[in-house]
Amino acid sequence: MSVYSPRIENIANKLEGNQCALVTSDISITYLTGFRHSEGYVFITKENAYFLIDFRYIEVVQNSVKHMDIIMFSNAFDSINELIAKHNINSVLVEDNAVTLSAYSNFSSKLNAEIVNTPEISKATSESRIIKTADEVENLRKAQQIAEKAYLEVLNFVKPGITEREVAARLEFLMKMNGAEGIAFDLITVTGKKTSLPHGVPGDVQVQSGDFFTFDIGAVYNGYHSDMTRTVAVGSVSDEQRKIYDIVLKAHLAGMAAVKAGVTGFDVDKTARDIICEAGYGEYFGHSTGHGVGLEIHEAPYASQKSTDILKPNMTVTVEPGIYLPDKFGVRIEDTVLVTENGYETFATMPKELIIL
Repeated sequence: MSVYSPRIENIANKLEGNQCALVTSDISITYLTGFRHSEGYVFITKENAYFLIDFRYIEVVQNSVKHMDIIMFSNAFDSINELIAKHNINSVLVEDNAVTLSAYSNFSSKLNAEIVNTPEISKATSESRIIKTADEVENLRKAQQIAEKAYLEVLNFVKPGITEREVAARLEFLMKMNGAEGIAFDLITVTGKKTSLPHGVPGDVQVQSGDFFTFDIGAVYNGYHSDMTRTVAVGSVSDEQRKIYDIVLKAHLAGMAAVKAGVTGFDVDKTARDIICEAGYGEYFGHSTGHGVGLEIHEAPYASQKSTDILKPNMTVTVEPGIYLPDKFGVRIEDTVLVTENGYETFATMPKELIIL
């Protein structure tokens, strides 16, 4: 059985009577077909599944997607209406979190069935996606290995006079040379006072001795993302810098140790946050502690002050506490971990002691 078949079946089980599901979001299509592109439609009935695609991609889809019927369309709505007639469909269920008002109006006017905007279809894919299969775990691990290798290689490149933008460009090049399809997000490579910006944008700021340098990076492999953050020092480190680094590292390790099946995302966040608050820096930790990683860089479960997500085996979650002192510097340390019954498995292999370049 294809790894994708249970995912399709999960949606089919949500259907009643003469309903069908029409899946249009990029991520859901990738999850159901294995084909990573923004074009196409997945049409699912209780007994059948179809992937509708245009001429540009028909050859690669026919060679790679074997678990559903493939239909090449010149006019997507005509092809969908033919399937509606073939299966006597009276209502088409679409993803409530992916269909815009314009798309909904378009479907309603051009398809020969009632259009039902429902959370059930989105829920069916998200419920499956949150628990990773063995293949997905291997893709996530490989994405981390690629990013980690590039990071270790680029450390030799970081020295006074190099710009943030040059470091970002070198990292992207190295990740692609190491097998990445691309970068998981706009890489964060910032130095000096800009390390106090949680999502700082690389620019022409040059590295200087005595500065921190923050790397928040990730690679994409087979559609799956990695996410890691390390903060290093260049040349030397002040007592204050080392103090803040040690607090964040303590919070990070405690947050990691809190991860196991049965705890909530709130529990993980609180464990890490309490350490930073008790050290007197709570006001300088303004974001959540973590999020899931998979086909998207940010997905469920979430580790935050408001999270009610219960961690289960084979979920992934990042642990990324930080302290950001305005106009001075910031520190963040992040790993992505796999939840296990009694704890966690980290995808990263690098030590976390402060590196001074």
